[in-house]
Amino acid sequence: MNMPFYVSPEQLMKDRADFARKGIARGRSVVVLAYEGGIAFATENPSRALHKISEIYDRIAFAAVGKYNEFENLRVAGVRYADMRGYSYDRSDVTARGLANAYAQTLGTVFITESKPLEVEIVVAEVGAEAADDQIYRLTYDGTVADEHGFVVMGGQAEQLGRRVKEGWRADLSLGEALRLAVAALGSGDGSSSRTIEAAQLEVAVLERDRPRRAFRRLNRQVLADLLAEGAQTPSGEAPADDLPPAGDVAVGAATPGLGTPDTVPPETPADKPAEDSPTEEKPDEGPGTSGTAPGADH
Repeated sequence: MNMPFYVSPEQLMKDRADFARKGIARGRSVVVLAYEGGIAFATENPSRALHKISEIYDRIAFAAVGKYNEFENLRVAGVRYADMRGYSYDRSDVTARGLANAYAQTLGTVFITESKPLEVEIVVAEVGAEAADDQIYRLTYDGTVADEHGFVVMGGQAEQLGRRVKEGWRADLSLGEALRLAVAALGSGDGSSSRTIEAAQLEVAVLERDRPRRAFRRLNRQVLADLLAEGAQTPSGEAPADDLPPAGDVAVGAATPGLGTPDTVPPETPADKPAEDSPTEEKPDEGPGTSGTAPGADH
């Protein structure tokens, strides 16, 4: 008589969890973090068509890592849930909390009853009228729901990237500062080396608090490139130091843009003193509004 094949429930759940975690870890990380004006989402994704960050409803967005076909099915189901609830009741009745509970039931049921769990990890976020009203929920492959505050990093080297984001995050970040922090974390990898990720290789979207009704906005390459380069620009009205020639290279009487063209005359040299030993004096122009200091001279 053959003995039936038996696996303990503990071992079965452990094997399923290990299988799902390995699949999720192979995906590119997603960073979700709150900033002063809303909630930002960033991930490395060169594809322009296969999105990992999407809109669900008016002020609710969705981000995921793992197998694309599996989390895309979840996204579509979430959109249908939100549309049906908003149509049946009221648009204000569609909340990230209700959507997260629906996702948790689906993920938990699949994890327990199916032979293969879903290899996905998702974030459902809702931007509120005030920063205190923002909601960020993280859902794992087994249906576990976590109410996160401030930021979330999932997929890939999530622990290392999370530490990097934690070091630089604060509640009053501007959008540019938040995106630069997220991109720097995505490029840090395992911490042993860092790389620069170009704007064309990124997928970035935001939930903006001040936008009417539909808060979701996807940032195109040019806008993203400008925001990432914002911190490297010099203050307004000041020219970069490298654009100005050294003081010793400015010829006497030469015109410098923005400084005018002062007239200079050679100094008078006493008869008993060689001309080369005399300091050069400059004569200001007689006209109003001109400076008597030559361009590049020390003040």
